[in-house]
Amino acid sequence: MTSEELYKMVRCGETSQVQFKQKFTSQKKIAEEIVAFANGEGGFILFGVGDKTGEIIGLSYAEIQAATLEVGNTANEHVRPTIYIQTSVVELEGKMILVVKVQRGRNKPYKDLSGSIWVKQGADKRRVTENTEILSLFQDAGEFYPDEMGVDGTSAEDLDTLALDRFFDNVYHKSIKDFGVPKEKLLRNLHITDDRGRLTAAGLLFFGEHPQWHKPVFVIKAVWFYGNSIAGKEYRDSRDIEGTIPEMYEQAMMWLKSCLRRTQNGQSFNSIGKLEISETVLEELVQNSLVHADLLKAAAIRLLVFDDRVEIINPGCVMGSHTLDEILLGNSFARNPLMANFCAKTMPYRGLGSGIPRVLSENSHVEFIDSKEGNQFTARVWRLLTASEEESQGVKAVSSDEKAVSSDEKAVSSDVKAVSNAEKAVSNNGKARSNERLLLDFCQTPKSMSEICAYLGLKDRYKIKKKYIDPLLGVSLQMTEPDSRNSPTQKYVVIKGKI
Repeated sequence: MTSEELYKMVRCGETSQVQFKQKFTSQKKIAEEIVAFANGEGGFILFGVGDKTGEIIGLSYAEIQAATLEVGNTANEHVRPTIYIQTSVVELEGKMILVVKVQRGRNKPYKDLSGSIWVKQGADKRRVTENTEILSLFQDAGEFYPDEMGVDGTSAEDLDTLALDRFFDNVYHKSIKDFGVPKEKLLRNLHITDDRGRLTAAGLLFFGEHPQWHKPVFVIKAVWFYGNSIAGKEYRDSRDIEGTIPEMYEQAMMWLKSCLRRTQNGQSFNSIGKLEISETVLEELVQNSLVHADLLKAAAIRLLVFDDRVEIINPGCVMGSHTLDEILLGNSFARNPLMANFCAKTMPYRGLGSGIPRVLSENSHVEFIDSKEGNQFTARVWRLLTASEEESQGVKAVSSDEKAVSSDEKAVSSDVKAVSNAEKAVSNNGKARSNERLLLDFCQTPKSMSEICAYLGLKDRYKIKKKYIDPLLGVSLQMTEPDSRNSPTQKYVVIKGKI
C-alpha cells in the first residue's frame, strides 16, 4: 500500500473494511476485529490512527515491533480456524502506520476463543446469534447447501407422482419399479428425500405437489409497471407465480413474453415478429434466478417490467470468494447444487457456468448488479425506445422544464435563450457540432437518460452511455446519485466550472 492510498483510506474514515486503532489494546479485542473481517469481505486494521478522530498519530519503532508480534499471536492463538494476515508499515505525514490486512476467510464461520462469531455492521461489529445467519456463513464457505435440507412436515406423500414419473421416464427412460429397489431407497439416493423421509428443499421445489404450502416465500413476484419507477402506484399487471421450479419457469417466460413487444425487424408482414429482448437472454436469466436463489433469505424473486427496462432480482448475491467478473467469464459456483442438477435434467439449463456468457453473446444491453449489502443479485435488461415513446419522453422533458421555468422567471428566460441558441447552432452547423457538445449544453440542469435519448434523437441507451456519457463522467459531467450508479432515477448534470 502506498502513502497516497493510505491517506485516501484515512480521509474516508472507518468503514466495513477499514478499522482505526490508536495502539494495540488486547488480543481479545483485536481477535474480535479479525474475526469480523474474515467473516465478511476482509479489510484493514490501521494501528497509529485515532479511533474516534482519524488523527494520524503514528507508532514508534518499538511499538510497531510489539504490535506486529501481538497481532500475529492473536491470529494464531485467538482465532478459530487459524487465519493468516499480512502486515506492512507505511509512512504518512512523517509518522509510521502499521497496516494489518485481513483476507476474506475461506473457512467460515470464524470464531474467537470464547466461541463467539463476529461480523461487520457498518464501521462497527456485532455478535452473530441467529441460526440462519450462522448457516449463511457455512453456506458462503461451501460447507452447507440449504437445498439438501429436509423440510419439516413433508414426506413422500407430498410428491406429485405424475411429475416424478415424467422425470424418471425422461432422464432414465424407465419407471421407478424398473430399478428393482424400494421406492423409499431410490428417492433417498437421489436426495429427493432425506434420511428421515422428509422431502429435501430441492425435492419439494421440483417434484412437490404444492411447494408453496411448505415454502411460501419461494414465489416470483411479477409486476408490469407504468413508467420507469418502482415507486409507481399503478401497474398494468401484477401476480404471484407459484408451483414447482419447472412450472414457475414456464409461467414466468409466458408472462414476460406477454409484456414485451414483438418487432417486424425486416421480416415479412405475415411473421409474428421477433421479441424485443432475446428469448435466450430471458431464459437464462429466469432460470438462474430460480436455481441460484438463496433459500436462507426470506425473500421472493422479483420480476419487474418497466417501460425502459426489465429487472430480475433474486435473493442471494454472488457467494463465496467469487466475484461478478468471474461470473461474467463463466466461472461456475452452485449455491444449490442439488437444484442445479435437477434443473439440468428437466429444463434448458446446462449448469456449466455458460449462462451469463451466453446472455452477453446475444448483444442485448444487460447490466448485472451484485449487492453484498442487500444480499441480492439484479439482472437489468434495457429496452429500446419506440418512436412514440421517444416523442412522449420529449414531451415529458419539455413539461418538466416548463414547470421549473414557471417557478423562476429569470431562470426560465436564460434557459429558453440557451435552448434557442443551441437549436440554432445545431440547425446551422449540426454536422460540425458533436453529440458530446450537445449533451453538455442540454445537461446544464440534471437530465435523465430518457430525456437525453429524446434530446439527441437516439434510441440506444446503452450506446449513448458508453459512447457519450461515460467518457465525460468526472471530466465535465457528473451523476446526481454517484453512490448508486445504476439507479433508475439517476440523472446527469454538468460540473460547474468545467466547461
